[in-house]
Amino acid sequence: MPCQIPLYKKFAGIRQAPPEMASIVSETVPKFTAEALKSAAKQSERCHIVPLRLRRAIKKYLREQEEPHMKRKVLRLSESFSQIKEVNLMLPTSTSKELVEDPLKSVECSQRWKIKSAYGDIGLKYREDETVAYVASRMPAVYSALYRVLSEVRRRLPGFSPAKVLDFGAGTGSAFWALREVWPRSLNRINLVEPSQSMQRAGQSLIKGLKNLPLIQSYGSIQALSQDVKKSDRQHDLVIASYVLGEIPSLKDRITVVRQLWELTGDVLVLVEPGTPQGSNIISQMRSHILWMEKRRSRKLEDASGKECKALTTLKNGAYIVAPCPHDGSCPLDNTGKYCHFVQRLQRTTSQRAYKRSKGEPLRGFEDEKFCFIAFRRGQRPRQPWPLDGMKFETLKEQHARRNPEDLEIDYEDQFISSEDEDVQDEDPISYDSDVTETDAITENDDWEEEGEETAHANLGSGWGRIIYNPLRRGKRVEMDICRSMDREGTEGSFDRIVITKSKNPTLHHQARRSVWGDLWPF
Repeated sequence: MPCQIPLYKKFAGIRQAPPEMASIVSETVPKFTAEALKSAAKQSERCHIVPLRLRRAIKKYLREQEEPHMKRKVLRLSESFSQIKEVNLMLPTSTSKELVEDPLKSVECSQRWKIKSAYGDIGLKYREDETVAYVASRMPAVYSALYRVLSEVRRRLPGFSPAKVLDFGAGTGSAFWALREVWPRSLNRINLVEPSQSMQRAGQSLIKGLKNLPLIQSYGSIQALSQDVKKSDRQHDLVIASYVLGEIPSLKDRITVVRQLWELTGDVLVLVEPGTPQGSNIISQMRSHILWMEKRRSRKLEDASGKECKALTTLKNGAYIVAPCPHDGSCPLDNTGKYCHFVQRLQRTTSQRAYKRSKGEPLRGFEDEKFCFIAFRRGQRPRQPWPLDGMKFETLKEQHARRNPEDLEIDYEDQFISSEDEDVQDEDPISYDSDVTETDAITENDDWEEEGEETAHANLGSGWGRIIYNPLRRGKRVEMDICRSMDREGTEGSFDRIVITKSKNPTLHHQARRSVWGDLWPF
């Protein structure tokens, strides 16, 4: 279905807000310079290189296993994932809608926090050979997607440094490795929930020999964790569930699991699924359910005002979305035939290049991992100024009028296609020989280091839209599909195609030409 663009006026190359929105634009001093605006909007990484320490760990683990016929086992693992996808397609949409909107209608209160078949029995059973195949073929890609997601959480929440983390469906520890790269200094305790013993053993083998590890505790289920940890200590600063909900082919069980995870969340909950229509549908369902649940809880708090209600006041009231959505309203992509997902390109490791099959052609040195994600935070969305409030942009004609004749230079920018503007999906600019010098020895330089704080970051107000799909660059104009908020409270969203032209706004046009799928866009 083609995108319908509301007929708002355009100024300086971007769409103006409706009159009722424009009336509340603050007359403040501009918050961003043009360079700071580009830095704050950048969220994507063109090609991620798996850290050397993880590549070493994977090579060492695979060498110890000495599994024969690895290519065949990697192919069989891929077929297992395809079977899970087929099971998800069989879930009736009518039942899904009813459960997401009000799960209490179809789940008895006595069973609301229980799963009849323990997670692991209803999901994918990983045997030893499948675990080895997973480490060789899937772990680097899953790690790269998680690193991309957690890096954005860190940029959007600059004061957030989780000390206690819960990783549900931990697998071989992809999330742990990403956490150590993003927040290497703050982690004190990590609780892992993983029912597969072979996965647990692989994860322990991969981290063997690492220094300065936080306290790590493994459990086979959420129930086992709850029995082992005191109620007052069950809250986690960050809870992650990655590539696991799709392995539970029961919507009731998924909702039950996510409700339990949300109760264990003290601040931020991150859900990640494969970038398929099925994965996007799972994320959309859980998004709707958590926001519905917190709105219902808020109404109860209002009704119970003036009364003691300890059960409802132990946690922060409300929930909002940190990323990728710039609003907390209904998803504007619902019923459009499109689905929200993102792509992270990564340099393939030696194990991936050795064991993955290609269709009659040499295997590329990179692969694109598609993923869907959502990050919730407890509390109310902060109402903050929009990034373009108070900023003024010159048109190209005005810029030319200010130039001195002797300073005029021919601008070749739009006469030739530069390598920077080429589609990120169509190039392979990196030399893929970095694995050649790998060794198993851990050197003094292998300690994790904290990344420097960005000088500018995109706040959590509703003024930052999200670029969905690749921007279209056509001469001196750029077209982008953007999910954005329609009000300053972030209660309603829309999915629009906006057009940025060089003649009306050369500053934003320059930024648009360098924006890629997944970046933010200022309003």
